[in-house]
Amino acid sequence: MDFSPSEEQQAIRELARQIFEDRVTHERLLELERSGEWFDAELWSALAEANLTAATLPEEVGGGGFGMEELCCLLEEQGRFVAPVPLLATCVLGAGPIAEFGSAEQRERWLRPVAEEGAVLTAALVEYAGADPANPRAVARRAGDEWRLDGEKHCVMAAEQARAVLVPARSDEGVGVFLVDPKAVGVTLSRQESSHREPWSRMLLSGAPAIGLLGAPGDGADIVAWIAERAALAVAAIQVGVAEAATRHTAAYVSERKQFGRPLGSFQGVALRAADAFIDVEVLRGLVMQAAWRVGAGLEARAEIGAARWWAATAGQRVTHTAQHLHGGIGSDVEYPIHRYFLWSKQSELLLGGASQQLAELGSFLVGDARAAA
Repeated sequence: MDFSPSEEQQAIRELARQIFEDRVTHERLLELERSGEWFDAELWSALAEANLTAATLPEEVGGGGFGMEELCCLLEEQGRFVAPVPLLATCVLGAGPIAEFGSAEQRERWLRPVAEEGAVLTAALVEYAGADPANPRAVARRAGDEWRLDGEKHCVMAAEQARAVLVPARSDEGVGVFLVDPKAVGVTLSRQESSHREPWSRMLLSGAPAIGLLGAPGDGADIVAWIAERAALAVAAIQVGVAEAATRHTAAYVSERKQFGRPLGSFQGVALRAADAFIDVEVLRGLVMQAAWRVGAGLEARAEIGAARWWAATAGQRVTHTAQHLHGGIGSDVEYPIHRYFLWSKQSELLLGGASQQLAELGSFLVGDARAAA
């Protein structure tokens, strides 16, 4: 079996890396951080012009028609440069479900602007810590020919830039996934800051009008589960790039930094920790791409995604802790590049639910699978 990337995957990776290398510099990131902003609009426009924001959208709406493997390559490059753009929100949370479950009219209305204008889409899945996004408290009620939503959502990515937000809500007909304009009357956004400085939003819905419904009113639980699986895999792909870049930066640092007249990297303890980090990264990449291949092939991938989630949470934080530790005191400087990788890794770990939770869920699933087989 050939595990090497396809020409298309390599082309997407190289194009994304070129754009990120040109535009995501330490100085540019410092400028954004000091301004209180996070979203790099110029970088997003460059990605849109290269059609990377629409790489996995259907060709009939101007997309590239690629799949989960190519998307993971793109997200890995984003993680490598800790690039402040809403690829996860748009490609995975917003555009992906519309492409999969939306009508032809919805795909044309919402996905073509992503491909041609760099429009941003997102989803509001979180209501409170530990909540099941497929069992929301938010309520949708029919008002004549339209739906009105009430409720509260937290940690909504890119809500300030989004043209539409996918909002799961419960109705008398079951859970549905509704499209909401974040600037509509009845929608109030208040800023929340994530661990890696990305501004998210608390979204308060007070009779907010829905501007669309994906599928039927009772299809929402399945749609949310579909989103959640792919979002977890996407976060794990970002973690691959974050961990690999942290390892490479650390390898360069310990090769140049000298102590007792010798490079730090020549000491056995340092070399062993760096080698362990390299192994962690390569294992994570293998798990992510295995899961992505199964998703792209239409195969059952819950166990594979679970393994990638667990390793991303476990190995990701281990690698970035090692990187920060081997940098010594300068690793704790919040304006030194390595600190960003630590923050991004921690944010990914939190998004995935933490290593212990992921291991428990994976174990329960595998035990249940084994019992069912017996």
